[in-house]
Amino acid sequence: MGVDDLPAVMELERATFPADAWSERMMLGELADQPRTRHYIVAERDGRIVGYAGLAVAGDQGDVQTIAVLAEHRRAGVGALMLNALLDEAARRGASAVFLEVRADNAPAQAMYERFGFHQLGLRRGYYDDGTDAITMVRKLDG
Repeated sequence: MGVDDLPAVMELERATFPADAWSERMMLGELADQPRTRHYIVAERDGRIVGYAGLAVAGDQGDVQTIAVLAEHRRAGVGALMLNALLDEAARRGASAVFLEVRADNAPAQAMYERFGFHQLGLRRGYYDDGTDAITMVRKLDG
């Protein structure tokens, strides 16, 4: 993902996370740390961005920062492809584990993460701006 992708990414961000969307300034800050500690990607179909995802890696720990897919492209493997790419990048950078937070009310995302070998680590009460809890999850990487 690059700065040129930002208009489409921000539109998708606001549509996917209306209660707690990142600001353009936050996203620019993430992109500014590429490739040092961040790795952001987009998924395209027919020249249109239909998803994006981001990873932070520091030392031996990776963190999935975000994954979003346009509603009409969900359950088509887009999120899984991006998550695979993030896990591969985390391993390439030497991470031994990858962590993430997922909304407690987002069962489809939780199911996808479980299919990828993530398991629940804990709960962060009221983590999201609308008061929804976050489930923290972790996956150990081979290495």
